[in-house]
Amino acid sequence: MAMSGGIDSTVSAILLREQGYDLVGCTFRTFDSMKDSCISREKGCCTIESIMEAKKLAQSLGFEHHIVDFRDIFAQQVIRNFTEEYRHGRTPNPCVLCNKTIKWGAMLQLADEWGCEMIATGHYARIAERDGQLYLRRAADVQKDQTYFLWTLTHENLQRTIFPLGDFTKAQVRQMAADRGYIKLSQKTESQDICFIPDGDYRSFLLAQAQQNDTRGFTKGTFIDAAGRTVGQHEGFANYTIGQRKGLGVALGYPAFVTRIDAEHNTVQLGTREELYTHDVHLSHVMFRADATKPIQAQIRFRSTPSEAIFMPDNTPPTLRFNEPVWAVTRGQSAVMYQDDLLVGGGIIE
Repeated sequence: MAMSGGIDSTVSAILLREQGYDLVGCTFRTFDSMKDSCISREKGCCTIESIMEAKKLAQSLGFEHHIVDFRDIFAQQVIRNFTEEYRHGRTPNPCVLCNKTIKWGAMLQLADEWGCEMIATGHYARIAERDGQLYLRRAADVQKDQTYFLWTLTHENLQRTIFPLGDFTKAQVRQMAADRGYIKLSQKTESQDICFIPDGDYRSFLLAQAQQNDTRGFTKGTFIDAAGRTVGQHEGFANYTIGQRKGLGVALGYPAFVTRIDAEHNTVQLGTREELYTHDVHLSHVMFRADATKPIQAQIRFRSTPSEAIFMPDNTPPTLRFNEPVWAVTRGQSAVMYQDDLLVGGGIIE
């Protein structure tokens, strides 16, 4: 049982105990900052106090608990990818990579070492079977659904996974915690920050990383328009992302948005909102398990509304073609595909 010390993993553990499962608790350290150590973006930043709280909760529920040091693998796999993507003018999603390499990578290996048949997390997601294959299914609480972050999970991963909260709303989970005496936990607020950037200031984090390594992405360059004309000076392309409007520091006589980032030439292109619409999205690292002749609903970012599209996996590169144009498609983010409420595919936007 992956435990952060937060409400979701705690209620998950309680439910599994009530259902008769034998549990082994696992809380992992992934990053040290000057203030704290963090473990799970979807649950908010977790401090040393939260790690110890997870241990106390496991003890109170009567099962063993381990604190595991994943800092090295997390730095090599997740943080390095995060910084390198920004230095190449892209906008990564570290949660997707963390789920693949840490929770359904290193943690599954621990499960084998400890003799555990399954792993469980507090994600809001469900698992469904179709034609003998297991698929992720959206959570009952649409607002909390986290399947977007889990699109890399395979049939084999899902065979060994339990999501105890998939059929519940967040309000119900809070009530279950309160009903079992965890009043303070039931009232705990959530963070939406990236776990290793607890204050949300990813630019300062990237700059600190750059000063330790190299300064790609943080040297001044030029803002250009669609015709290639210089219209201002930027502070380093790693400070910007596609669709950004605020903090540009230039006046063009119309609302200007970041429309393109060229890391090779250190330029950031600005344009109108209309220039950010497109029908076609090209993908790499594709996973797809569905009939490509049938329409799908695709999300190009976590909070975007799913849009009708056709997936063309045999194109070079594989292409999502949307019925209506989508806005601010961003290289490095994930495009995730659904049919009804089943997750049938995903890929990295190129």
